[in-house]
Amino acid sequence: MFSREGTVPPLKHCLRGRRLVLVDIENVVGGAVLHENAARWARTQICKVLNIGAADHVVIGISHIGLLPVGSTWTNPRYLVGSGPDGADRALLAVLDEDVENRFDEIVLVSGDGIFTDKIAAIAALGVRITVVAHPGGLARRLRMAAHQTIYLSDYYNDGTLCGAA
Repeated sequence: MFSREGTVPPLKHCLRGRRLVLVDIENVVGGAVLHENAARWARTQICKVLNIGAADHVVIGISHIGLLPVGSTWTNPRYLVGSGPDGADRALLAVLDEDVENRFDEIVLVSGDGIFTDKIAAIAALGVRITVVAHPGGLARRLRMAAHQTIYLSDYYNDGTLCGAA
């Protein structure tokens, strides 16, 4: 489930061991998070592929509609509420302007949205390891190429139904 494409710069030598995990949860579930079962499924999928530890800083971008379902199933992250078109994406992009290249050894972006490509590529060029976690059919090609590592999520809920299907 790992792929590596393109040429990426060498990683800088770091001893901090800190990782920033940015989660575009609406991208994971395929739309607004209206119910706890969707939020729980997203958390399960993310935890399947990422070994989130105590030193990791988790930030979840969400619209105001999904804050309660997400907050009731995922405790201890930093929540960023952004509504409207690309609201959660823009809130997560702002985090990437918080001197992350000097505070974290790795950035994990849980989203396939191309809006993140330029910022992720710029941070990767500074030597910070970039991992993108996304659905296989929902990952922007340029974003995949900007990352050092790509991890794919399952496209299905635990009951076998397609994520995002009505």
